[in-house]
Amino acid sequence: MDSTNIDLPGSKIVSVSKDGDNVRVRFEPAYLIKIMTGSVERTRWWQNGDLVITNAEIEDELPTLPADCAGGDVGENVYTYRDMVPVPLESAGYAHCALKVEGSEAVIRVSGDGVKLELEEVPKYIEHIRPE
Repeated sequence: MDSTNIDLPGSKIVSVSKDGDNVRVRFEPAYLIKIMTGSVERTRWWQNGDLVITNAEIEDELPTLPADCAGGDVGENVYTYRDMVPVPLESAGYAHCALKVEGSEAVIRVSGDGVKLELEEVPKYIEHIRPE
């Protein structure tokens, strides 16, 4: 089965903003890893977009942005995705994120009652990743 995930470490968080009752975590760019069935190689792509948590609250003081993401968790209902976000992602129910900021102790923490990933345009190819 083909799959695509956002690789959180190295993706750049440019802003965290309230949009009505929603919180938007903006990535410019998010780095995607695509895996094709039957291939040992993976491909790396970039794409801008937002992780939107609905009816959400920002739980801590926000760090200075933009900053590189050092990884973290994105959760929806009983699932927690560590250091990645599946593409596509849209789910109702408990949602949260805890994204670490590179070079600091800061963590962006948001929780709400739904999550969706809104990516813009089409992904742009960067490179093939070959096994060592």
